[in-house]
Amino acid sequence: MKRVGHSILLLFYLILTFCCTDFGINEAENQIGGDSIVLEEEVPERNLVYGIPVDSLKKIDGKIRINRFLSDILLQYGVTYPEVNQVIENSKDVFDVRKMVSGNSYSVYCDTFPALKARYFLYEHTPEATYVFSLGDSLNITEFIEEKRVEIKFASGTIETSLWEAIVEGGYDPMLAIELSEIFAWTVDFFGLQKGDTFKAIYEEEFVGDRSLGISRICGARYTWSGKPFTAIPFIQDSVESYFDMDGASLRKAFLKAPLRYSRISSRYSSARLHPILRIVRPHHGVDYAAPIGTPVVSVGDGRVISASYDASNGNMVKIQHNSVHSTAYIHLSHFASGIKVGTIVKQGDVIGYVGSTGLSTGPHLDFRFYVNGSPVDPLKVEAPSVDPVLEENMEKFNIARTVVNNLLDSMGKELQADSLIAEL
Repeated sequence: MKRVGHSILLLFYLILTFCCTDFGINEAENQIGGDSIVLEEEVPERNLVYGIPVDSLKKIDGKIRINRFLSDILLQYGVTYPEVNQVIENSKDVFDVRKMVSGNSYSVYCDTFPALKARYFLYEHTPEATYVFSLGDSLNITEFIEEKRVEIKFASGTIETSLWEAIVEGGYDPMLAIELSEIFAWTVDFFGLQKGDTFKAIYEEEFVGDRSLGISRICGARYTWSGKPFTAIPFIQDSVESYFDMDGASLRKAFLKAPLRYSRISSRYSSARLHPILRIVRPHHGVDYAAPIGTPVVSVGDGRVISASYDASNGNMVKIQHNSVHSTAYIHLSHFASGIKVGTIVKQGDVIGYVGSTGLSTGPHLDFRFYVNGSPVDPLKVEAPSVDPVLEENMEKFNIARTVVNNLLDSMGKELQADSLIAEL
């Protein structure tokens, strides 16, 4: 039943991406029979890496270090200066060894008798491109290119503690949590998730060979928060792919729900709160997010920095004017981000500072404040307007995408129900 369910999902996906693939059949490969059968003598299987027989060689793995050259590596393994110079000269038309990237992986395959001597040097320039330097009788280089392939994956789960933990416990790529939190950042309060919230996602994952390169695209998603479903429909408008809700309104809002990730609310907006240091009752016109020192803090919307200063009470504080009505403040920062000063223009999501505990603060946290016409309001209750919706002339195409994504997500639910029924029988 699960295979049938996934087949249905893949069919919907193909419609969604408007892709058609012509699958041909090689008659020669499927033909049964023939004039004769030749029995070949069995040959012991050899362990080949990029065509290299490595059974008798010692493999040494490493990472390219900063300011380290190919010669620095090869000289350690018995390759002489003239040989290094020759292989570098011979490789110029294929790969410039000066472009090796620090942090990238390499492997050296060595003879061990009578002494350690490098025979091959394998350098992974990108996940798709590997260069094999032959260091034997012929000093040359060969380029191996592996094509990426894309697999369609489906994920679903129920929140017990956090979206991150639900995704990890489900065996999915943890980066899916980040992707979903970014898509729904304007509509779902990820600091107020409830046990029983659910998520579903259809996504593309890239591979080279058997190695995953990670999630490349979210093809559709649904998050049910406090019983209310939010669906994300990918749609290209003005050559840019964005996510829209079922009505064609952009999921991207004028303001983010929160100015940082992966934290917790330690204190909420209040008209009368006992100050933890001054021990007096006074208003707390912000939301405190407890987070480690150094956690990046981002602007919740486009705007201009109108203040970046320090005082004894607020510590390091940044204020941003977003328009003629809305402004925000970010308080108790450890320090400001590079370039943040009065007059700086910032975009939504730009880092403006880092969590700290400056001023009157009992521990690392961000005090975030939101103002409407100069008066403080509860940031958690701000209903931000959407940015540009799907244009009227694009609604026909959008309706097709919406139908396909919705059917994909609904089919995931039916598949899970079917599996549950089978398990009970």
